[in-house]
Amino acid sequence: MILKIKVIPKAPHTEFVETMSDGTLKIRLKAVAEKGRANKELIDFLAKTCKVDKKEVSILSGKTAPHKLVKLPDSCVFPL
Repeated sequence: MILKIKVIPKAPHTEFVETMSDGTLKIRLKAVAEKGRANKELIDFLAKTCKVDKKEVSILSGKTAPHKLVKLPDSCVFPL
């Protein structure tokens, strides 16, 4: 499964915010957007939420941008 995600770094805590009108998931991240910290936190958060290994979550595009395409296993049931 491929998800469109918009991240908002430097938030008070990591959480889902909403599903935007175009289907993009908006997620706040506690981590700052430097040296890959926000990407690592996003992967950790999605893996924990989907109950999959972190190695099964990958950022396909947008590694240095707020808008990202993220690949998750098809078995992942997203709680939204």
